[in-house]
Amino acid sequence: MQVVDNISAAVEKQIGRRPWLDHLVRAGGRFQRQRGDYFAAGITYFTVLSLFPLLMVAFSVAGFILAGQPDLLTQLQESVKENIPGSFGTQINDLIDQAIRSRGTVGLLGLVVGLYTGLGWIANLRAALTEQWEVQSPESPWWRSKLSDVGALIGLGLASVVSLGLSALAQSDLGAQLLAAIGADHLPGATVVLSVVSIGLGLLASWAVFAWMIARLPREPVSLRSAARAAALAAIAFEVFKVIAAFYLQIVLRSPAGATFGSIIGLMVFSYITYRILLFATAWAATSADNERSADIAPPNAVVIRPRVVERTMSTGTGAAYFGAGAIAALALMVFGRRR
Repeated sequence: MQVVDNISAAVEKQIGRRPWLDHLVRAGGRFQRQRGDYFAAGITYFTVLSLFPLLMVAFSVAGFILAGQPDLLTQLQESVKENIPGSFGTQINDLIDQAIRSRGTVGLLGLVVGLYTGLGWIANLRAALTEQWEVQSPESPWWRSKLSDVGALIGLGLASVVSLGLSALAQSDLGAQLLAAIGADHLPGATVVLSVVSIGLGLLASWAVFAWMIARLPREPVSLRSAARAAALAAIAFEVFKVIAAFYLQIVLRSPAGATFGSIIGLMVFSYITYRILLFATAWAATSADNERSADIAPPNAVVIRPRVVERTMSTGTGAAYFGAGAIAALALMVFGRRR
């Protein structure tokens, strides 16, 4: 026990000397205490549930397009017959005809259900992000909360459009075309520069969405500087996760089970990990020095539901994992980081 106590004391000493490591441990503890994994799983469920009305709207839009272009419809149906012969191809063409006939009803129903599920999704997402702050603001009237959720949903949509635009720009050949136009495509290092710019634009796209979500979705005031820093951490983790996920899916989808269920399972896993990254980044912002100083002066009508002073209290699960990571980093710094 004496050895364990000495190691724990040494780790605590190293954590106290390094603010970034102390911040990591406190953020991990906050994420664990505020049930980050639980909320990530719940938001994943609502995300998958919200996809069905979106697919209904997509089928409706496709029906309107095909109804207005008979040549395109005939070409599509002929392509289905050629590539999928037999009764299955006939069934697909029947579904296409049915989608065109019921495009108005399906689209209207999809919009109504999509608005309902979208509001439920954004409300749960905002509740999960607010939970990381360990405070509870006074409840607003339901109509005001719903109006706020509608505004948040619209704002998130606009932020996603900006992010998709940056991602499309990063993956396009515009950079190569510009280099070719000025005759610099054959210069040494041109490909490397384009790759770096593409990665930078991808990170910027992810950072824009994460920064907006961390700063605007919680029902608590968030300093812009802490939100920007937490979003940078989330963007880097998200880009690394996308690379690992793409490599993993290539392996999984080769099996028959993966080919059958891989799309929906991949979507659920991707959503779950993404929300975990977002919630941990929110916990990181909530435990930053800027927001902790602002939280010391709480508004008169705010109710603190959990103490904020003991930030290193760890339990099993994710909090212990983050503490273990911090302990390993601290021990490594003790061994290799001593001043000569």
